Order: sequence, then structure tokens, then C-alpha cells
Amino acid sequence: MKRIAFLRLATFASFAPGMLLIACKDDQKKQTAQAGQKTYTCPMHPQIVQDKPGTCPICGMDLVIFDKSSKDVSITLGESQVKLANITTMAVGRGLLTNSKRLNGRLAVNPDQTAVVSSRVAGRIQVLYFKETGVPVRKGQPLYTIYSEQLSALQQEYLLAYAQMKQFPSDIRFGAIEKAARQKLRLFDQSEEDIQDLMENQKQEPFITYRAPISGTISELSVTEGQYVSEGSVVLRLEDYSTLWVEADIYPAEAASIHRGEKVQVQVAGWEDKPQPMRIDFIIPAIQSGSQLMQVRGTVPNPGNRWQPGLQANLILPITGTINTMTLPVDAVIRDAKGAHVWIETKPGIFQARMVSIGMQNADLVEIKEGIAKDEKVVVTGAYLLYSEYVLKKGSDPMALHLHE
Repeated sequence: MKRIAFLRLATFASFAPGMLLIACKDDQKKQTAQAGQKTYTCPMHPQIVQDKPGTCPICGMDLVIFDKSSKDVSITLGESQVKLANITTMAVGRGLLTNSKRLNGRLAVNPDQTAVVSSRVAGRIQVLYFKETGVPVRKGQPLYTIYSEQLSALQQEYLLAYAQMKQFPSDIRFGAIEKAARQKLRLFDQSEEDIQDLMENQKQEPFITYRAPISGTISELSVTEGQYVSEGSVVLRLEDYSTLWVEADIYPAEAASIHRGEKVQVQVAGWEDKPQPMRIDFIIPAIQSGSQLMQVRGTVPNPGNRWQPGLQANLILPITGTINTMTLPVDAVIRDAKGAHVWIETKPGIFQARMVSIGMQNADLVEIKEGIAKDEKVVVTGAYLLYSEYVLKKGSDPMALHLHE
């Protein structure tokens, strides 16, 4: 038995070096095969990884080759690539940042600058000096002339009362009748000059010319020449656009943060680069019908009538104080589920992704709390193109390495 065990041990010892050599060669072949194996991924969906060509099951794009063993978070671009991608950088510094809230609004006609011209007497429109809307009118300019039989009768009544007063100047009763008849003419918009002409000419003039009470634009015309109108009928509407209302919508929960008399900035569509200062004049306490919104209102000047009622306007409402902090343009920061990051140009043409911690922001700027040192060059345009280029070349999220550190 001992002899048999000895023979088995000797046989195993003679074959062991050969088996070990074969195992090493197989391992080397396996490593060589793995080194030569290519890995493919989707440029838009880096989570799709496979070892053969194909298309992305999510978006259908062709898969591209990438080096899954790469640990480099930087990407190198040539000068022509930088220009083609419109990549620009800026040195980070400290600046002023004011947090604000943007409210959607619109321009509206100021009722304080609106006049409705109505007929004070019943009669026929003899002359209509303006026959279309949109025409500018100056204060005091004739608008229309109306023929009134009632005015003719009142003029005749006044002439009789005036004649009686002249004939019996000491009679107090005739004096009172003349004053009453004069007052009736005044109520029909007859001026003292008109009454004086009536006394001198002793002739009735049944035509009344009405003039514009304000300067403005005819926004509504309700009559035509030759038309009969009753007393109180609307003839036309005048609107002065030298000042306009700004009405903005707010949610009831936001009303507590807005106060009457507060100063805000107004940005009119098409003139965003020229914000206008405005003061909140009124906060409508009731919710608008058919919505869950309230309104705030203010007035802005409209020099040269360059804006028209109905134009969109945004109210920029400051909600915190101004602070001196490190800021970047909003488009320079890329946000996703993993956080926020920016691209730093470490050397000419070499860009590296960097995680940052952000704070308050407004429509243009965002506060950078951590992650960037002063005077580092940050990509402010083309950051999303760099992100796409990194995923295309390396097949992974540039922030993945940061999360595993």
C-alpha cells in the first residue's frame, strides 16, 4: 500500500509543472482577449453598455466605442473644436446678487386717463369731426356738433327772460327768471361767450359743438354722422396712453410677501433691456373669477406711446437683500439627479468637470458656495456640449467618478 501511494505522489509531482504552465497560458490568453474586447455605449444614455456594436434600446442611436477603464475626468479639445462649439470661459469673481421673483403681467389702459364723451342733449349728429378709431385728439379739439330742438327752445326762453329783465330791471322776480334760464343753458354746455353772443344777436343757434375733455386716442366710436341720439347716449371714448397700468398675477399665498408702496422693476416684452421702476399702488383683495389668482397693480409712464395696452410685462419682485458672493451665469451650471457641476479650463484646451454647491439664484445668476476657487476659468457657454462630448468619448457620466471618491 505504501508503494502504491508513493507511485501516485511521484506521478502528480512530474505532471504539476506542466499543468501550472498550461493554467498560466490560459489566464494570459483570457487577459489578452479581455484587453482586445471593445465596449460600446450610447452617447445619450451612458447606462447602456455592451460588448458588441448595436443600437440604443432607448433612443435608437448607434452605439459608440469607449474606454471603460478610463478614470480621467477631463477632456481635451483642439482650438478649432473650441471655436466650433462656441466655448467661452470667464474668471470667477465676487459680485452682487439679488434674489427676486418674476410675476407674469400685462399692460392695461389707465382708467384715470380715460374719458367717455356722451351727448348731453337729445338731437341729431350734424357734424362728426372724427369718423374712425385710433385717431389722436388734442384737448379742446371739436369732436362733434349736434342739432337740438330742446336747446333752441331754451334759447328762446332765455331771450324772453332777458327782454323782461331789461324792461323791468327793478323787478326781482324777472331777474330770478333770467338767472334760472341762464343756468339751464349752462347745463347744456353753453359757455358765457355763447350766451353773450345769443344776447347780442338775438338769434337762436340750435347747434352745440362738443370738444375733447382730454388729449388721447379715440378707442371707441358709437355714432355716425346724421344719427339721432338720446340724452346720455355714448358718442365716443378717449384713452390717454401716456401712462399705463401694469397688472400682474400672484397666488394668494404670495400676497403676504408683497406690500403696497413696494418698489419693483417692470420688463416689457421687447424691451427687456430697459426695465422700468414702478411702485405697487394696489393689491386686489379678491380672487379673480374662474381662477385662483389675485392681482397687484401699478402705473408706469409711456413716453411717446411706444407701448400698447395688452403687451406682456413681467414684474421683478425682490424677495431678499443683495449679497456680495461668487456668482456664475445660470447656463454655466449643469444640474441633474447627482447634483450640480461646472466645467473648468485647467489648461488651454483641457476641460475638467467639477462638482459645486449652489445657493440662491435669479433669472441670470446663480450663487456658487463651494467647489470653485477665485480666478479659476469656468466655461460659461458650451457647457452642455462639453458634457455631451465627454459622454460620447468616454461613455460615462463625468460626475460618476466624483460620487465614488
